[in-house]
Amino acid sequence: MNWNREKLMEATRRQMPASRWEHTLRVMETAVELARRTGADPEKAEIAAILHDYAKFWPEEKLQEGILRYRLPRELLQYSPVLWHAPVGAEAVREGLGIDDEEVLEAIRSHTTGRPGMSLLEKVIFLADYIEPGRSFSGVEEVRRLAREDLNRAILKALDNTILYLIGRGFKVYPQTLLTRNDMLDQIPQTHPKEESH
Repeated sequence: MNWNREKLMEATRRQMPASRWEHTLRVMETAVELARRTGADPEKAEIAAILHDYAKFWPEEKLQEGILRYRLPRELLQYSPVLWHAPVGAEAVREGLGIDDEEVLEAIRSHTTGRPGMSLLEKVIFLADYIEPGRSFSGVEEVRRLAREDLNRAILKALDNTILYLIGRGFKVYPQTLLTRNDMLDQIPQTHPKEESH
């Protein structure tokens, strides 16, 4: 891992408005803190966090071209363009910035939807993006509280919040998000309520 952190930061900063760069810096700090607390690699967490929104502000046409050029799942095109920047960004930083660490690339790729079988690093980046201190949407405080106790439960709650938000507004839910939620449920010990006796 021979990364030039300053070069990667500058390359990413040029891709986005100043307000989003501030978000990126907060995600970076949150990711490093989560990594140190959970045993993930702090250096990889920092690099993945710096790069996670690399393609966020690319025009939709450029993101569409990226989906086709990098042979990403074409079904992405049937869902919100908000999802496109993560998988396209992972390929763009591999190609343009020479990032070849698969765990870092996977963390970038899955930071919006998650995926079944996420590594610890992926979980850290997914959660850091969701709970960084600048976020103020409904439900984020509970996810922050859970993140101090159990990454899996925090991610499950974040996914639940996202899915309910999309359903409440009549939007499609990307299937991978649902599969990720089911996978997180499988990773959490379930306490089943006892059946009432009649």
